[in-house]
Amino acid sequence: MKYTNRVLGLAALFLATFACVAPSAAQSAYMSGAPKVDSYSATNSADVSDDPQNAMITLHARVNEVNVLFIATDKHGKFVRDLNQTDFSILDDHKPPQAILNFRRETDLPLHLGLLVDVSGSVDSRFDFEQTAATSFLQHTLRAGFDKAFIVGFNTHSQMAQDFTDNVQLLSAGVHRLHDGGGTALYDAVYRACKEKFLKDRPDRPVRKAIVIVSDGEDNQSEYSKAQAIEMAQRAEVIIYAISTDDSGLVMRGDKVLEQLADATGGRAFFPFKMKDITHSFAAIEDELRSQYVVSYRPANFDADGRYRSIEISSLKKDLQVRARKGYFAPQQ
Repeated sequence: MKYTNRVLGLAALFLATFACVAPSAAQSAYMSGAPKVDSYSATNSADVSDDPQNAMITLHARVNEVNVLFIATDKHGKFVRDLNQTDFSILDDHKPPQAILNFRRETDLPLHLGLLVDVSGSVDSRFDFEQTAATSFLQHTLRAGFDKAFIVGFNTHSQMAQDFTDNVQLLSAGVHRLHDGGGTALYDAVYRACKEKFLKDRPDRPVRKAIVIVSDGEDNQSEYSKAQAIEMAQRAEVIIYAISTDDSGLVMRGDKVLEQLADATGGRAFFPFKMKDITHSFAAIEDELRSQYVVSYRPANFDADGRYRSIEISSLKKDLQVRARKGYFAPQQ
């Protein structure tokens, strides 16, 4: 009985302490784009003279939250920035969420960007102009001490031209170090950027993660498939934007690939025909990154089983379109 009372007393003391320091659901929301399964464990060894065994107390507090960035546009494609939570319908795994924890218009999140530039032989005709447009985009978008980006050039292989930094001069130098030539391993570039950079990127505050691909979308060298690249982007909670380098004026196979990569992650693909339109595409991406909403919710009937769960967000107002990632992979406990 003495041993039992001591264990119960320690458990009560721990619960009281945890209740004082644990964040509320609203406070703990918005920290990750996929649901979290947080475990808090305490181990206490008790030396009890009449029982040689150690007492161990393990308590688990599980918080399941999904955070989704999305945009809303009118029938003319203009961003709509004054909507409220009641203007949207949200379904997770085809069911309404158990609870909405947070909803806000978000225009000033720090940006963590990856610029993936196709340097294969197929982009030769517009390569110099694309380098200049990409550099201008970084100069206009990144804020020192707040945002950061990295540069990857890819053909048959991916090469890190500049790692994460907020220094635009270093990023510009990285862009201009790229040289074109070779085949195209687009899916490998997306997969590795998401896995090796964004999955390992664990900031201490909410950020907006995005990849901007400059490519014709024609993959002929990748070890990974398109589906694997999309899955890794979804696991890393990355939005993909794509700017096509195809100037044929025709709808090519690569155009559909870029659209699929963007659509699955809540991004957008651009198909500039004239060189000056590439600059406009970069400007549109910059505007979109500053024009998003974020919703945090607790899914209904959630299991930490690692499976894919769909997300459907739609506007309850007529003629408004919503663009968001299509789903996420639940964590595994």
